[in-house]
Amino acid sequence: MPLPDHLTLEIVTPASSVVSEQVDEVQIPGAEGSFGVLPGHTPLLATLQVGELWYRKGQDTSYAAVSFGFAEVLPDRVTILVQIAEAADQIDVTRAQTAGKRAKDRLARPTQDMDVERARLAMLKSVVRLRVASRTRTRG
Repeated sequence: MPLPDHLTLEIVTPASSVVSEQVDEVQIPGAEGSFGVLPGHTPLLATLQVGELWYRKGQDTSYAAVSFGFAEVLPDRVTILVQIAEAADQIDVTRAQTAGKRAKDRLARPTQDMDVERARLAMLKSVVRLRVASRTRTRG
C-alpha cells in the first residue's frame, strides 16, 4: 500500500471545528514533548499539553494555540481534540496580555487559599497565546 501524499488535519473543540485542511506536516505539543507528523506516520494516541501547534501546507505554515486534549494520529489523518484551540489570527492579544498580567500578579502575591497550579496554567496559556499571535505579525 503506497504512503499517502497528505494528511487530513482536524482540530476540534467542544464548541467548534477550528481547522479542517489537507496538510503536509504537523507539529503537536504532546504532554511528553512536541512531536512531528508526516504522511504515513505510525498510528498513535497522545495526550496534549498547553502549547503551540503548527502545520505546513506547501510553503505556508499556520499556527494555533491549543490547551489540553488528545491527538489521534493515523497514516493519512491527524485529529486533535482539545479544550481550547485558537488560530494565530483569532487570538485577542489584549485579552492574553491582561490574563498574563493577572496570573503573574497572583503568583507574585500568593494567598493561603490560592490555586497555584491554576494560576501557573493561566500564565502558560497567556505566554503561548502571545507567542502564537506574534507568528502572524512576523511572517512573510
